[in-house]
Amino acid sequence: QVQLVESGGGLVQPGGSLRLSCAASGFTFSSYVMKWYRQAPGKERELVASITSTGGTYYDSVKGRFTISRDNAKNTVYLQMNSLKPDDTAVYYCNAHRGSIWVTQYWGQGTQVTVSS
Repeated sequence: QVQLVESGGGLVQPGGSLRLSCAASGFTFSSYVMKWYRQAPGKERELVASITSTGGTYYDSVKGRFTISRDNAKNTVYLQMNSLKPDDTAVYYCNAHRGSIWVTQYWGQGTQVTVSS
């Protein structure tokens, strides 16, 4: 049974930090590109960051503030979020993705991040 379980969300003041975690099980974690998406109220879901075996890539608005990492031994992907802004408020989702033509992907249930004073 495939599971992606996010944790680490919460309420933080502007300028603060949070670290999200996503624990994976039920599939070969190291074979998948791991991604973090977010969805703010009334907006479409957007890709925040992704990581392969060679490194991470980032959405423009989070470059320099967010860092994605993975621990294949623990089947876990992380998102370190620094210098948080109110615009970062959203539900953050973990995604596991494999393939280009024949795509297999899995989603977590999401974790709420609220940036507010």
